[in-house]
Amino acid sequence: MEKLKITQTKSAIHRPENQKRTVRALGFTKLNQNIEVEGTPQILGMIKKVAHLLKVEQL
Repeated sequence: MEKLKITQTKSAIHRPENQKRTVRALGFTKLNQNIEVEGTPQILGMIKKVAHLLKVEQL
């Protein structure tokens, strides 16, 4: 599986509750925070759900 570097670029404020929970479940606690994760199907689905709030790069 590929490694992904995810950055939260936009705030989850004024977003639906399920999107806020998805961002939190990915591990984000602050804006502009970087996280490296494995590209599992579960993680890719979460990223797709909130892609408008994130920037994704392959490592």
